Amino acid sequence: MTLRTLIVTAVAAEADSVVRGLPFDGPGPERHGPEPEHGPEPVDVPLPGGYVLRRLRHPAGAVVDVLVGGVGPASVAAATATALAGAATPYDLVVSAGIAGGFQPLAPIGSVVVSDAIVAADLGAQTPDGYLTVEELGFGRSTHPVSAALTQRVSAALGEARHTVAPVLTVSTVTGTAERAAELAARYPGASAEAMEGFGVAEAAAAHGVPVVEIRAVSNAVGPRDRAAWRIGEALDALRSTFQQLSHSVLVEPLR
Repeated sequence: MTLRTLIVTAVAAEADSVVRGLPFDGPGPERHGPEPEHGPEPVDVPLPGGYVLRRLRHPAGAVVDVLVGGVGPASVAAATATALAGAATPYDLVVSAGIAGGFQPLAPIGSVVVSDAIVAADLGAQTPDGYLTVEELGFGRSTHPVSAALTQRVSAALGEARHTVAPVLTVSTVTGTAERAAELAARYPGASAEAMEGFGVAEAAAAHGVPVVEIRAVSNAVGPRDRAAWRIGEALDALRSTFQQLSHSVLVEPLR
């Protein structure tokens, strides 16, 4: 059986880091000798709506498609759903990947967060008595739990690399104050990262019955915006290293 994974990022820089971490061959005849320094060359597969999959194939047969889905949950949900609906062969796993803000001290800059839940942190209502989630309002769901078997497997593959298994929050507005960071940390104890796409990816994956996990490399602290303290290059390097490690197990062997 061929394992097929869809990895969804928000922007091209994140997708580039993921692709550089995958020591796969293209879908053509098997290549021999060392990979070029910039990594393997993916084959572009066009999709409706102007999306493009960057496809790589492992020598053992596993296929990984990397998709730039856009910024925010709505944009990335549309892109992910398009890829899943158009797949000739169903995917076995969907990964929302990229860089993120980390809640301190749980997720230091340069470390990686693996989701055990993907949470729409601002999908609800403010009331005089406090915040209510959509579940409490009776409108739907704001959390996608990630299977323990999947998170444990990702964590095991990362080994001693700095990483945390914890909830990852999806927000439509990035946190920019200490007060907002404290509010989110209190509302979602143990949450270690915030980004803008995971819940959209998870919604699309759930609609197609495909397991999903979010993997984020931390580029900055959640809280007051301090661009001088951001370490985007370091986070992109961590993202590349993470997928290099996952390419030896999680992305090429079926989840049992």
